[in-house]
Amino acid sequence: MESLVKFVQDEFVTKKDFPEFGAGDTITVYYEIREGEKVRTQFFRGVVIQRRGTGASETFTIRKMSGTIGVERIFPVNLPALQKIEVNKRGKVRRARIFYFRGLTGKKARIKESRH
Repeated sequence: MESLVKFVQDEFVTKKDFPEFGAGDTITVYYEIREGEKVRTQFFRGVVIQRRGTGASETFTIRKMSGTIGVERIFPVNLPALQKIEVNKRGKVRRARIFYFRGLTGKKARIKESRH
C-alpha cells in the first residue's frame, strides 16, 4: 500500500527545482497571494527553523523578526503558489531543527555563516 501511495505522489505531484537549503539558512520565499481577481507576489525572508516530512508532504518552517515580534510560517515544499526560493546566507548549525533559536534575542540570535 505504501508503494502505491509513493507511486501516485511521484507521478502526479509536480516537483519544482528549488535550491538545497536546511536549518540555519536564511532564505527568501516568493509566493502568490490571490485577492479576489488580483494575483500578486509576496516574499517572506527569514531563517529556516526546520525541514520535515518526505515526498509530497514535506514542509519547512521559516522564522523572521517583524519589529520585536517573531513570526513563523510553515510552507509545504509542493505548494503550487510557491514561485521561487532564494538562499541568501548559508548558516552553520549543529542541529536539524533549531527550536532553541526562538528563545534567543539580540546578538545571541546570530548564526555563523558557513563557508560553502
